[in-house]
Amino acid sequence: MNSGASIRVSHAHAKINLALHVTGRRADGYHTIESLAVFTRFGDRIETELADSDGFSVSGKYASAVPADDGNLVVKARDAVRREAGLQQAPAVAIRLEKNLPVASGVGGGSSDAAAVLRALVQTWGLDVGDAQLARIGLSLGADVPMCLAAKPLIARGIGDELTLVPGFPALGLVLVNPGTAVWTADVFEALGRGDNAGLPPLPRNLDFHSIRNWLEITRNDLEPAARAIQPAIGKALSVLNKAGAGFARMSGSGATCFGLFETGNVAKRAAVDIRGRHPDWFVAATRSVTSEADAHGQD
Repeated sequence: MNSGASIRVSHAHAKINLALHVTGRRADGYHTIESLAVFTRFGDRIETELADSDGFSVSGKYASAVPADDGNLVVKARDAVRREAGLQQAPAVAIRLEKNLPVASGVGGGSSDAAAVLRALVQTWGLDVGDAQLARIGLSLGADVPMCLAAKPLIARGIGDELTLVPGFPALGLVLVNPGTAVWTADVFEALGRGDNAGLPPLPRNLDFHSIRNWLEITRNDLEPAARAIQPAIGKALSVLNKAGAGFARMSGSGATCFGLFETGNVAKRAAVDIRGRHPDWFVAATRSVTSEADAHGQD
């Protein structure tokens, strides 16, 4: 293969659970959820390129925290698509991951990386694979991968695999903060108290910053108490966001990343500068969420 073929770039957006209700537990042990999730413009970056032999490399701030071998979901995603397409349709490819998101941080970084690779390889290899087939491949890699493939505002139910896109959802100004601590999802679920909570209330008819913030006030992240018990620094991160003027602050996913909601992107940027100045060793990112009208790659 000619390694001079064009490089394809795919964005792996951070997944933010604005609300996450744990609603039950299946016979196989998996918890069921209802979650309103959005995806941010900030995230990891994937490059794919046809090559003489398969290759995978990792760069970026958090490169040292992820495996650069077949233990990485990126490589598992490549192999899963190749199995589906067959070797003749899926020649050698070089994949480069720029890891900008902290690991085990509640923002779906690994799942979003896998989703970005799935999207990129379908195009790089010119495969005739539809969204439903791609979601099925994604689900085999992890419960969060199908929603990361969608990468638009959505409500996830079941184990996170039953997705309903939310039309008319605006871009939100967000500041993401992680106090530098990894929290493992399995540990949080193990420490979870009650697991049969009520589902999400209906979304407001008109979706704007104020109606979304007011709606969030009557929702929860049911994983937050367990995660805070494991890692008390989560409470500090939430306090810092509130002091920086967030209209609303909550932990995302199973933690430890927390988000603050800000009325505009510029206000979010100023808050991030303030937080970064006070906590230079923390992960802090000002960003905006992707709207419902974003294109297939989550860019709007």
